[in-house]
Amino acid sequence: MMTTAGVNSPLPTEALRDLAQRLEGEFYYDDTMRTLYATDASAYREFPTAVALPKTQSDLKTLIAFAREHRTSLIPRTAGTSLAGQVVGAGIVVDVSKYFNRILEVNPEEGWVRVQPGVVRDELNMFLKPYGFLFGPETSTANRAMIGGMVGNNSCGSNSVVYGSTREHVLEVKALLADGSEAIFSDRPAVNGRIAVSPENPFEKHIYDRTIELLSDPVTQEEIRANFPKPSIERRNTGYAIDMLLHAEPFTPGGPDFNLCQLIAGSEGTLCFLTEIKLHVNPLPPKETGLICVHFNSVDEALRANIIAMQFKPSASELIDHYILECTKSSIEQRKNRFFVDGDPGAILVVEFKRDTREEIEILAAQVEADMRQAGLGYHFPLLFGADTGKIWALRKAGLGLLSNLPGDEKAVAVIEDTAVDIYDLPDFIRDFNDILHQNGMSAVHYAHAGSGEIHLRPIINLKTEEGNRQFRLIAEEIARLVKKYNGSLSGEHGDGRLRGEFIPWMVGEKNYALMKEVKALWDPENIFNPGKIVDTPPMNTFLRYTPGQQTPAFNTYFRYTDQDVLQHAEQCNGSGDCRKSHLSGGTMCPSFMATRNEKETTRARANILREFLTNSTQPNRFAHDEIKEVMDLCLLCKGCKAECPSNVDMAKLKMEFLQHYYEQKGVPMRSRLIAGFSSLNKMASMAPWAYNAIFDTPALRRIANRVVGFHPDRTMPLLAPQTFNSWWKKRSATPANGKIVYLFADEFTNYNDVEIGKKVVGLLEKLGYDVRLPGENLQSARPQLSKGLLKEAKEVANRNVRQLKDIISEETPLVGVEPSAILTFRDEYPDLVDADLAEAAARLGKNALTFEEFLAREVDAKRIRPEQFTAEKRLIKLHGHCQQKAVSSLVPSKKILSLPANYEVQLIPSGCCGMAGSFGYEAEHYDVSMKIGEMVLFPTVRKQPQEVIIAAAGTSCRHQIHDGTGRTALHPAEILWDALAK
Repeated sequence: MMTTAGVNSPLPTEALRDLAQRLEGEFYYDDTMRTLYATDASAYREFPTAVALPKTQSDLKTLIAFAREHRTSLIPRTAGTSLAGQVVGAGIVVDVSKYFNRILEVNPEEGWVRVQPGVVRDELNMFLKPYGFLFGPETSTANRAMIGGMVGNNSCGSNSVVYGSTREHVLEVKALLADGSEAIFSDRPAVNGRIAVSPENPFEKHIYDRTIELLSDPVTQEEIRANFPKPSIERRNTGYAIDMLLHAEPFTPGGPDFNLCQLIAGSEGTLCFLTEIKLHVNPLPPKETGLICVHFNSVDEALRANIIAMQFKPSASELIDHYILECTKSSIEQRKNRFFVDGDPGAILVVEFKRDTREEIEILAAQVEADMRQAGLGYHFPLLFGADTGKIWALRKAGLGLLSNLPGDEKAVAVIEDTAVDIYDLPDFIRDFNDILHQNGMSAVHYAHAGSGEIHLRPIINLKTEEGNRQFRLIAEEIARLVKKYNGSLSGEHGDGRLRGEFIPWMVGEKNYALMKEVKALWDPENIFNPGKIVDTPPMNTFLRYTPGQQTPAFNTYFRYTDQDVLQHAEQCNGSGDCRKSHLSGGTMCPSFMATRNEKETTRARANILREFLTNSTQPNRFAHDEIKEVMDLCLLCKGCKAECPSNVDMAKLKMEFLQHYYEQKGVPMRSRLIAGFSSLNKMASMAPWAYNAIFDTPALRRIANRVVGFHPDRTMPLLAPQTFNSWWKKRSATPANGKIVYLFADEFTNYNDVEIGKKVVGLLEKLGYDVRLPGENLQSARPQLSKGLLKEAKEVANRNVRQLKDIISEETPLVGVEPSAILTFRDEYPDLVDADLAEAAARLGKNALTFEEFLAREVDAKRIRPEQFTAEKRLIKLHGHCQQKAVSSLVPSKKILSLPANYEVQLIPSGCCGMAGSFGYEAEHYDVSMKIGEMVLFPTVRKQPQEVIIAAAGTSCRHQIHDGTGRTALHPAEILWDALAK
């Protein structure tokens, strides 16, 4: 069992069951789903009463009525990437991300678009681009952050110096009020000091009338103007934006029309429930973008130089400090984005210019450099264009997740990371800030929006300790006072939530805070909309993910976790939700979420469930919980997270670890044993391959056999070759060769199923002059055992392979594999799985265990393989990349070798995982999800190709999925090059 504070639902099960039956959408009140929605991307954790995924506006009205009747609350949620605990609470979490995600209307002539709150910001811009527009405000989470959340937090980003915040773009909203009535808020002209509102909705009219009445008092107006942040600070999210309402008629003669959207933006879902949002959109920016990545010795230098940069009106000026630059060294995905870094700078300022021509940007860059050098600031000024700019922004945006990679329990904590001051105050503010930290024995990470006066500052704190909890609160109090000293905003873009709400009275004064409480009571008299945010928040160091002084046992694991244990590895997930991006944003992580759009299928959810049970379970075996198994079920082990999660959470590794421990208490299912025994079973079947093939090549018999083992009846099965690769190898007439020795790893898939591909690999390499050898017979990779979590068996195979191969495999005599998932096991899992005394040897072996594509690409670079050895025929190749190649290796070698023939054009299919993922796509309960994943990008792309286009896929599972999903035969790169050899 599991013990957690507040896990019991405060409402009767009968009432929740009745509510679920009245909704068209989904409704959950089980402990598993409540656990997954107990956190967001902040440090907070509180179990909600239930989780609703409404389908219709009628559902929302039903939820509002239920909340009023049962005196509970509703917590609006989109992507759940809030950093201040905005979507954490004890009420019903209402997740609109799955069904309220339509773009409803666009008007290019008037420059606006109308959307539902679950529309993803980047996907909105993909839609707007053909019209010549974009929605300007962005966040570092823009490929999964949704418009509703951006309105709730009044989000902005690196380009806010051009586009401002979301508030400036909200023209109109449709909303449900606390009584369930519908209202539309938009520009309303003032007539004789009043706002004309239709009397049809008396509650709406009351909101307008009372708001005007409250703000008409001259004393109140003076109090607001005197105590809110400086008007020169564009990023201001301190409490409700009542100061913004004063800029309009009737309070500012000649000002814009009165619009309560100014108040709703940044209100964090505490005033009403949005159903539609009408946004102003901007013309697309100039086509050329250039980044000057100025290197400095210190953050202070960079911030003084930032003042110079802003005089040239850039579209962004972003800081990256040395902590983040150090973190990027260990990230597979981000290491390649460091190409521009010279030495070890104390900080880099990325200054972006958008102009019509490169020449204009080059002139500006030269002026910026000259002025900074004259001021004695900066030592390296690279100017980057084109694809390189995307790499720099990826590096900057990865900062948030990368900060979670610090080993151990000390983390860069989001506590005072959202302060904004005037850019002219920024250098002094940061110096004072660091002095406060140093006085308290702490240090911080600095990054982000220098151009807007907002540096994200994260102190390193261990929240699992009493001292860490004390520091968390102390530093929040100290910095709140410092921000007030500079008349800044405690929140620039991330909102107040539970983190900063407690300090709003300090920031705006008690009278203005009392006014904010009156605004909340006016809109939401029964306190049903997201209570405890902005006003009346609980103490900021309560309801945290980590309990001060919490103790967890030492875990005996099968894998090693560098500088941490298995729980700490799961805790690297900070909830930033990178795993929630859709297939439209590209990448592999996370295929099951892309297909289902369910939070439960995210890498984040899997990390959350592991963290919860490994921390709080009272069982001796904390892994042996069915709830973990349920959430882990649709993890395909695709490895996408290993490369794409900025926190480097390797969920495939964690799932394998979990399964082994789970099986030790619950037993191993028969199907898992059969799959793990793939090699042994095929060895027996290969004695009479014709009999095996007769069954699985006959649809009626195959369907019966599939059902018996738990596979889907519609899934075709890989057939056995007439003879194994090893048998062919023994009998073949070897080609005499004096060239470079290459050891071929004839894995279990090549040995039994893909024998013809293995033969062509040998033939191709020998034709190219290599001496191909086998390092042993009947070698296994352990991939089948790993895929089903049988780590004890996998470890035996890994130990045996390392002992057998460590003395013969080297850089000069590499091990080359045909099947990516098999050969990359040497590089990926073996070093962390083998006995400790073999770990170093396994790491060396892994470096010299190459995919077929990696080996050939290396030889191409060394000029030992040349284009003239291949045909001059013209062909187009569409290449689907194997997941593990993307995560552990790269698709660059694949593209390079397939481009060897002079007239072969290679185009990458922008697909993530194919959906097969080893045995996953065969399994009956996973078949539909498997095919749905394939249908997102891969299948439609393949179906569009004329027959003469070659479809390439290195993975045996990928080729099988393509066959089942499209009827097309995909070829291994070795087959393509064999056919392309010059005759």
